[in-house]
Amino acid sequence: MSASEPSWDLYGALLAVLREGSLSGAARALGLTQPTVRRQIEQLEHDLGVVLFTRSANGLVPTELARAAMPYAESISSTARALARAVSAGHDAARGTVRVTCSEIVGVEVLPPMLAALRRTKPDLQVEVVATNRTEDLLRRDADVAVRMVEPTQAGLVRKRAGRIELGLFADARYLARHPPPATLAALTDGHWLVGPDRGRGLVDGLAAYGVHVTAKHFGTRSDSDVVQLAAVRAGLGIGVCQVPLARGPRPLVRVVPELALHLDAWIVMHEDLRASARVRSVFDHLVEAFQRYAAKR
Repeated sequence: MSASEPSWDLYGALLAVLREGSLSGAARALGLTQPTVRRQIEQLEHDLGVVLFTRSANGLVPTELARAAMPYAESISSTARALARAVSAGHDAARGTVRVTCSEIVGVEVLPPMLAALRRTKPDLQVEVVATNRTEDLLRRDADVAVRMVEPTQAGLVRKRAGRIELGLFADARYLARHPPPATLAALTDGHWLVGPDRGRGLVDGLAAYGVHVTAKHFGTRSDSDVVQLAAVRAGLGIGVCQVPLARGPRPLVRVVPELALHLDAWIVMHEDLRASARVRSVFDHLVEAFQRYAAKR
C-alpha cells in the first residue's frame, strides 16, 4: 500500500462509526478508546481530502460522502474477514474457521445439534454463525456457507437442495385444553387465538390460499421474529406455524387441521471459488446430509 492510500484500519473505524452512530459506540465495537477512533476518522479525512462527518453538539453527523462510502467499507470489512478465514488453515486441511449464515429460527433451533455432530468428527473446525433473516451476500464473502429456504439465483454460487421441510399449524397441549382443537381450517377464526407476524404476511397469505381470511383481530400474539412466534406457541399463547421436525421437542406440540401443509426447500450454498477448500467443503457436505435427515423427520 502506498503512502497516499489510507490504511484499511481507517475504513474499519469509518464503518464502525456509521453502524454504531457514535464514537463511543464505535470504540466499544472495535475494542479501542474513543480518542483513538476519533484520530482514525480524522486521519482518514486527511488522507482522502474530504469531510466525512460534521461535528455537532450531538456528536458526529455523517455527510453524504460518508454514506456513499459505506458499502465500499462493508466490502473491505467482508473481504478482510474472508481473508482471515482463508488463511486460518491450509487449503487442503479440514481445519480453521468457516462462517455460516442462516435464518434466526434455523440458527437457534436447527443448526446447533448439526454443528455439534460436525465438531465430533472435525474437532479442528471453528464455525461462526450469523443468524439473521437478512440475506448475507456470498458473492461479497459475507459468509462462506449459507442455509437458504429459497433457491439462490445468483451466478457464481454452488447450491444443493437438501430436502423439503414441511410446515403446519401447531399448538401447545395447554392451549388446546382450554380451546378444543379446530375441526376445520375455517374454525380457526371461531374463538381461537393465532400467533403470527406483525408486519409480515406469511401466515395471513398462507391461510388465504386455503380460503381462510384472517385479520389482526384474530392474532393474540404478533411478532415478525420466527423465534418469538415459536416461543409463543410453545408457551400456550395460541396456534401458529411450526416446522414439523421442530414440533417434536423439547416440549412436543400438537398439530391441528393437518390438511394445511406448507413447504420450504432447504438449500445449502457456497461460492464456487470455495469448492476446493477442504474446511468449507466439509461444512457444506455435512449440512447437506444433516438437513436431508432433518427434513425427513415426521
